[in-house]
Amino acid sequence: MPLTIRPYTSEDQDAVIALWEACGLVVPQNDPRRDIQTKIQFQPNLFLVAMAEDRLVGTVMAGYEGHRGWINYLAVAPAQRRRGIAKKMMASAEKKLHALGCPKINLQVRRTNTTVINFYRAIGFMEDEVISFGKRLS
Repeated sequence: MPLTIRPYTSEDQDAVIALWEACGLVVPQNDPRRDIQTKIQFQPNLFLVAMAEDRLVGTVMAGYEGHRGWINYLAVAPAQRRRGIAKKMMASAEKKLHALGCPKINLQVRRTNTTVINFYRAIGFMEDEVISFGKRLS
């Protein structure tokens, strides 16, 4: 199945949200529409979607603030998993971040999500000896 990875467009919104819901990425504290609108106002070219036969099958949202790159919303349609789509999405995001001069990519994974942890390890990520803090401002 041919796969095309391209930047997000506004026509993708409903399919992106449906994918995130199918992947369990939509939680009460994150409004997907607001997250999308925020992203397209800042580095929209780092919000990528994967298309297969005119169907949206993957997303990745990357960012770079001048010190570190970040990955969010990596998602692949459940029926399309284990076909290398996530790996290709990450390679595209890494290439774009590297072109911006990004020296390192950070991401966060819940400790209980061992499948995703193993995926990231398999593509070269290592666990950092840090504590992740967060503070909600809204």
